[in-house]
Amino acid sequence: MGRGSAARSPGLARQTLGLDPALMHVYSFLVHKIPVGVLGASGYAGRELCALIARHPALDLRFATANERKGESARLGGQEVRFVAHDDAELDGCALVFSALPHGASAPWVHRAHEAGAKVVDLSADLRPGSIAQEIKREITSVADDSAQSPASRTGVQSPRVATATHRQAVSGAPRVVPYGLTELNRTAIAGADVVANPGCYPTAILLALAPLAERKLIAPGAVVTASAASGVTGAGFTPRADLLFGEVTEDFRPYAAGNEHRHLPEMTTTLARWGVDCDLIFAPHLLPVARGILATLTIPLTAPLAAPNSLWRERFAGEAFIEIAEELPSLKEVVRRNVVRICATRTANVRKPTLVVYAAIDNLVKGAAGQAVQNANLMLGLPEQQGLPS
Repeated sequence: MGRGSAARSPGLARQTLGLDPALMHVYSFLVHKIPVGVLGASGYAGRELCALIARHPALDLRFATANERKGESARLGGQEVRFVAHDDAELDGCALVFSALPHGASAPWVHRAHEAGAKVVDLSADLRPGSIAQEIKREITSVADDSAQSPASRTGVQSPRVATATHRQAVSGAPRVVPYGLTELNRTAIAGADVVANPGCYPTAILLALAPLAERKLIAPGAVVTASAASGVTGAGFTPRADLLFGEVTEDFRPYAAGNEHRHLPEMTTTLARWGVDCDLIFAPHLLPVARGILATLTIPLTAPLAAPNSLWRERFAGEAFIEIAEELPSLKEVVRRNVVRICATRTANVRKPTLVVYAAIDNLVKGAAGQAVQNANLMLGLPEQQGLPS
């Protein structure tokens, strides 16, 4: 039978192969590339997604939306991509949809795509840990008050402290609990999910650097963990801003979001609380005069000294294709345009209490956004996790 004959005649394929309609949907993906779409494709993360999809051997880009640039085209990943309006996206024609829409605007489109039958990877902050904690709390209180004897109350409702991220009821039709897409830490949940909350760029670097210590309960109770992290200007988004002009950024280096109020902080503190870590996190972001890349330096008070700290990370992430543990301090040149995080842990001299300094470097647009989104999509679609990703 020819490659396209069954796809052109679903009835013939069912008769020939003995497949029911549900299995025919899977069969069509086996003989053709899997159709995917990108909502919000004109921003940096959206463009990076389109480029990765163009080079992916198993994915086919069916649409790329950008309301303000509809009708325009861009060369991404060696292919010409034409932007369409969000309302013109054929959501029901995709197996999976990536939402790279702005924070606050993404959740309704995640719901629409899920209702249309697509799996969804959401790159916004809308469904990440900590982003809707107060709304969840109100909803849980309402459920407890109104349905004390319901089956849900008997099985228990996850709180923001232990849930990775949760939809409020207004985003109905999607799973109540949405897995947090730190792939190396949450594979099983991601592989079985219909919707995944892709992590932010800073949290990806910082949380992967902290995870082995958290799992071993090596972070001193009540500690103040500090994370000083510098990012390239693409981390600020695609919208033009005077303070991000070349003449303002070049030959300069400056902090921003002072006062420990960066929007990524709740995502990290909620996740650390879910891991059972009793600590404060001080997050000090800085702007680098480069296009892409993040270098984070974490200072962590410990319960006890570690003689060979890197061995902890080597053991925890053994066999991970996208996590590199280095004896030398990482640099941006080693990670840009790659879907990797590069980590180095060092002991600290001349301090009174056991303290570790951990360095983590990533490309904010790849492992910190689009690359990790494709990594998660591969799992959700049953594809090899590394497929189509630059390592």
